[in-house]
Amino acid sequence: MEESKLIVIAIGGNSLIEDSKHVTVSAQYEAARKTAHHIVRLVQAGHRVVIAHGNGPQVGFILLRAEFSRSILHPVPLDSCVADTQGAIGYQLQMALRNEFSKVGLVPQVATVVTQVEVLSDDPSFKKPSKPIGSFMTKEDADFHRLNDGWDVMEDAGRGYRRVVASPKPVSIIELETVRTLVEHGVIVIAAGGGGIPVVKHADGLLEGLEAVIDKDLAAALMAKELKADLFVISTAVEKVCLNYGKPNQKELDTIGLAECQQYVEEGHFAPGSMLPKIQAMMDFVKTTGNVGLITNPENIYGALYEGKGTKIVR
Repeated sequence: MEESKLIVIAIGGNSLIEDSKHVTVSAQYEAARKTAHHIVRLVQAGHRVVIAHGNGPQVGFILLRAEFSRSILHPVPLDSCVADTQGAIGYQLQMALRNEFSKVGLVPQVATVVTQVEVLSDDPSFKKPSKPIGSFMTKEDADFHRLNDGWDVMEDAGRGYRRVVASPKPVSIIELETVRTLVEHGVIVIAAGGGGIPVVKHADGLLEGLEAVIDKDLAAALMAKELKADLFVISTAVEKVCLNYGKPNQKELDTIGLAECQQYVEEGHFAPGSMLPKIQAMMDFVKTTGNVGLITNPENIYGALYEGKGTKIVR
């Protein structure tokens, strides 16, 4: 790792909200600062960095505010919610990174790119929305939104009802060349936050925002591939990928190849709403580029490159 590498890092919700009891803006900033500290170490080592981030809880907060104020304010479309969180979280990460850089005597530029990500209008997920968003509702509220707002709603394991939306596959990063230009000029870039703002491109080339959610890790993997990143890192809640997670026979994985990854996927070792999309995104990157992927937690981002931490995925 002595050579300068382009590293795309996808940071998850735990990098911004450490626990459900500390969700204020100031608490989120402190969580972002801790993650920024570890990313700064990579820049100190000479690497270029592009950062993608999750936004699930933050979008939920926006939707909940809109729900409480629905009698006096207009509803906020989901694509606008994603755009809002890209700006707010990008601001927190920009400040955190700049402050952490200042502590070590570095002054690189950091910029957030509000990023649109193209999806296809005929993506199968639009026919059967299944991605839960927002807070739980009573049946009465769920029926109200189904009838008046056209929401798809689903009962969730006896805990109440939630809105569900499509989660289409990302096919292109609209602002890719903007990100590439910034990276080539030495800027630390924050892009494709929350998986990107989902848009569809019509036959005349015009874009239109959609009420959907793009998986953050899949969008980050696409960006990493298009930028020809040397390394793709997914930061999550655990240091290493595990088999039989949470069971007495839990086994941590240090290095796994694509064939081994596929075997574990088929055997059902990875939870669909948790580790599975991360593994799938990482397999896609490694298969396409032949480069190495890493999955670890925020505090081991640097250690995964230099100290044998985390789980490496290799071709």
